[in-house]
Amino acid sequence: MEYNDGMPLAASLCLAAALAAPPSPAAEALARKVQAYYETTRDLRAGFVQTYTYAAAGRTTVSRGTLLVKKPGRMRWDYASPSPKTVAVVGSRLTQYEPEPNQVYVDEKFDATAMSAAVAFLLGKGSLEKEFDLAVGDGGGLLLRPRREDPRVESVTLFVGPSGEVTRTQVVDGQGNVNDIAFEGLVRNAGLPDSDFEVRVPADARRVRMPGR
Repeated sequence: MEYNDGMPLAASLCLAAALAAPPSPAAEALARKVQAYYETTRDLRAGFVQTYTYAAAGRTTVSRGTLLVKKPGRMRWDYASPSPKTVAVVGSRLTQYEPEPNQVYVDEKFDATAMSAAVAFLLGKGSLEKEFDLAVGDGGGLLLRPRREDPRVESVTLFVGPSGEVTRTQVVDGQGNVNDIAFEGLVRNAGLPDSDFEVRVPADARRVRMPGR
C-alpha cells in the first residue's frame, strides 16, 4: 500500500516513528541541568556580545552590553555599542530608551508570555522538556526545537557550562536569521536591588510608538 505521493506505508510509519523518537538521555540530562540552575537563580548579571546575522542580506551586526535578571519578572539589557540603548522589563511594563535620539517607548501592558522561550528560561519560566524537542547538537550544545510552531524560533542551541549555566545562546528564526549571544563574567545571586531595573528617562525624551503599534 502506498500514499498518493508514492511513499510506501511501511516507510512512512518508520519516518513517523523516527520523528517521534524520545530525546537521548544526554539531551534530557543537559536540559534538566539548565532548568535546575535557573530555577535556583534569584538574580544574575553578565556581560554579553550579540552577533546578529541577517540571512537575506548576508549582513552581520555585533552589539555589546550588560544583562541583568531578577525574579520575579525583571530583566534589563543595556547596550553599550554600537549605540547605547536600554531595554527593561518589570512585570507588565516594558521600557526601551535610546539616549542618542533621546527617545523612549513604553508599553504598560507588555505580555511577558510573548517573550520567546529562548529568553524566558533566564527567568526560570516554562519547561524546556515540555516546550521543546531536545537533542545534543554540534559542539555538544543543547539543541531545542519548539513543539508549537513559532515564527520567531526555528531552533535554539544552548551552550552549557559545568554548573548548568548557559554561556551562549544561538537562535535561528523562520527566515534563517541567526541571533547569537555569548555571555561573559556571569555573577549569580548577588542580591541585585530592584532599583537596578529602573530606567531613568529625561523629562524631555520624545515618546514614540514601536512599529506596528
